[in-house]
Amino acid sequence: MTEPSSRAARPGSGGGGSTMRRRGRILALRALYRAAATGDDLTAIAAELAADERIREDVRDHAVSLVSLYASAVEEVDGAIRAALTGWSLERTALTDRAVLRIGTAELMFSPHVPTAVVLDEAIEIARKFGTDDSGRFVNGVLDRVAKTVREGENRP
Repeated sequence: MTEPSSRAARPGSGGGGSTMRRRGRILALRALYRAAATGDDLTAIAAELAADERIREDVRDHAVSLVSLYASAVEEVDGAIRAALTGWSLERTALTDRAVLRIGTAELMFSPHVPTAVVLDEAIEIARKFGTDDSGRFVNGVLDRVAKTVREGENRP
């Protein structure tokens, strides 16, 4: 497993809303990865991210929002992930996969305006890009179980 590349998280000059949100998710992944790998305080990492003027404002704001969403409900989010893991513990999950699961689960739980399919698709693509060969399937399986629990009754494809 490799640490998310800083190259992938740097915003470019173009891009629409979905590109901005993807870049924000990748920056949030980097923040959660750093916190898990180093033990740095997630709130401090979010503050650093918020102050980084090299990052486009809309991308930075989305990233900080996602990090804050997770940071405000760590136990609840991690509990939902643990409940969805079968035969595995959250602590044994690769750091990249864990960060993707935390962002996706926080969005599923606290961002009802983001469609479930979008949350899952984004998480799977990011896991495939930054994780192992199995990360996309793993993240898909876990987040699908989380979604069935936290978005019960939602009309999904």
